[in-house]
Amino acid sequence: MSIPNQNVDLPILKEKGVTLHIKREDTIHPFISGNKYRKLKYNLIEAKKLGYGTLLTFGGAFSNHIAAAAYAGNTSGIKTIGVVRGEELAEQWQENPTLQLAKEHGMHFHFVSRSTYRKKNTIGFLNDLKESFGECYILPEGGTNELAVKGCEEILTSEDAQFDIVSCCVGTGGTLAGLINSAQSHQTVLGFPALKGDFLKEDILKFVQNENWNLISDYHFGGYAKVDERLIEFINAFKKETEIPLDPIYTGKMLFGILDMIKKGVFEQGTRILAIHTGGLQGIEGMNLVLKKKNLPLLDL
Repeated sequence: MSIPNQNVDLPILKEKGVTLHIKREDTIHPFISGNKYRKLKYNLIEAKKLGYGTLLTFGGAFSNHIAAAAYAGNTSGIKTIGVVRGEELAEQWQENPTLQLAKEHGMHFHFVSRSTYRKKNTIGFLNDLKESFGECYILPEGGTNELAVKGCEEILTSEDAQFDIVSCCVGTGGTLAGLINSAQSHQTVLGFPALKGDFLKEDILKFVQNENWNLISDYHFGGYAKVDERLIEFINAFKKETEIPLDPIYTGKMLFGILDMIKKGVFEQGTRILAIHTGGLQGIEGMNLVLKKKNLPLLDL
């Protein structure tokens, strides 16, 4: 699968002598785009190989993973169950574009409270789910496991060896782990977490041995799904100037961070940066509903 690297032409890049390309993984598919396609690819093959007819996974109200798993399961002939954080959504899911999409493609929802959701990785909770739904192929939140990392190792190609820096936004760490494993020895991989906290490093270390990477934790904008007017204005301006849409949860924060670091002179003149666009654009419609309630500017669709 050949994914284009799109050159970004902005005045700050010329001023600092840095080149920036974006690997348009978001163009893989409207719903199973970016890293979600990569993470699901080998897991769906494994589920079928093992004879499972149902895939069960986890996510929040606007989860890209929930939407992608529902669509991919439907097209692969596998039933899907989404364990969704927030029991209040049981009466409101019809108002949520992400959950509407998942439902349209056959996903069965199991809504749980936030306190219960925090138990999603415990043996007891997983056994309760198996009792309720029977034997299922269980995929963790965000889709990250060894097979997901394997899929993400295929993002970089031999043509990408020309870049000095490979950057990626980080949710659960699976995509970054795949990039770390497949990057060339001369490349540095930078991860931009969308969440607050230092726990991600330990999660990533479960899948990697290389030391050619670093987490840049200064651009989470307050934590997961937190945005402000400055980020919204940046995403809208970036789309207008480059014709590249960004999502506010992941890629918007990463590109904001990369360009801010370039402005501050973090990268030497002549540095070649490749940023991975991990998709997530389906979540913009839902985010705009949240922004509207908060009387904040909306993201351009």
